[in-house]
Amino acid sequence: MKAEDLDKKFDNGEDVLEHFDLKTSSRPGLDNKRVNVDFPAWMVQSIDKEAIRLGVTRQSLIKLWLADKIDHLAAS
Repeated sequence: MKAEDLDKKFDNGEDVLEHFDLKTSSRPGLDNKRVNVDFPAWMVQSIDKEAIRLGVTRQSLIKLWLADKIDHLAAS
């Protein structure tokens, strides 16, 4: 199928997923990259306290806070 035909189907609200192999598909820029950051003990304790309060992991909370900050800076 030509890309132009696929675009038309998508624009018309038709299901186009049958034309993709979802097992091998990926979204660029969303692959994980491990980084190491050292925090002082008091900061880790504060992060952990807030993570427990919200019912999320420390890593999830840090990601959330960083994403929020990046979004805020991009909007400025």
